[in-house]
Amino acid sequence: MADRGADVHRAAVLGSPIAHSLSPALHRAAYAGLALPWTYEAIEVDEAGLPAFLTGLDGTWAGLSLTMPLKEAVIPLLSEVDEEARALRAVNTVLPGADGWRGTNTDVYGIVEALLTAGLAGQPNTATVLGAGATARSAVAALVRLGVGDVIICARRQDAAQEVAALASSFGIVASTRDLGPELSVLATDIVISTLPGDAGAPWALLAPDARGALLDASYHPWPTPLAQAWGSPVVASGRDMLLWQAVEQVRLMTGLEPPAELMSAALPA
Repeated sequence: MADRGADVHRAAVLGSPIAHSLSPALHRAAYAGLALPWTYEAIEVDEAGLPAFLTGLDGTWAGLSLTMPLKEAVIPLLSEVDEEARALRAVNTVLPGADGWRGTNTDVYGIVEALLTAGLAGQPNTATVLGAGATARSAVAALVRLGVGDVIICARRQDAAQEVAALASSFGIVASTRDLGPELSVLATDIVISTLPGDAGAPWALLAPDARGALLDASYHPWPTPLAQAWGSPVVASGRDMLLWQAVEQVRLMTGLEPPAELMSAALPA
């Protein structure tokens, strides 16, 4: 990687497919609010093309946002990966480092801030995660930051649920697993994070009016999801909120400045 100079002004989101990404709208709104003459693009890059793309970056680049399928594929290509991102096997942010490029994960920050800005208050002790994919792993790390001590992982595939539960245990959380079938007791925790596609959470909506904890539904199109619409508590966050706050943290890391979160939020489609 070339030395970074004073003319750093480029950033981008990489992935495949990438045309649907909302990251350019968020980051460009931040640059406008900060009066930075930077550019931010969405660039189609798959796993095979990622090594060459990274090698070709020069000192004008402030960082990269990564989406699927690159979050895990990038890890062996980086000179440094922070401990949390390595444990999650998910890097969504690449930044210049002392000896190359370093990786971190702002999805965790995005989940935490989405819940807090939605109104999560007090000390949550229990949580449920619906699903056991990459977002579920980030959700577990977010629950650690929030001080949750007990989590239930619900998934169709018990091997996947056990893997996420093992991750939670490695962070010091007491973890158990359940099938994905709707159960009221599973929704009775202080926080519920659904990583399911919008329609997949519909069976849980029948029980949701009795829920009293906070909900983060990572799905956001269309919104509200059946689960969010039926939720019995007013503390509800969406994947749109998570997307906003993970981008806010990326802008902070890339620019070293305090991001204009309200302007970034206004740049998202309603």
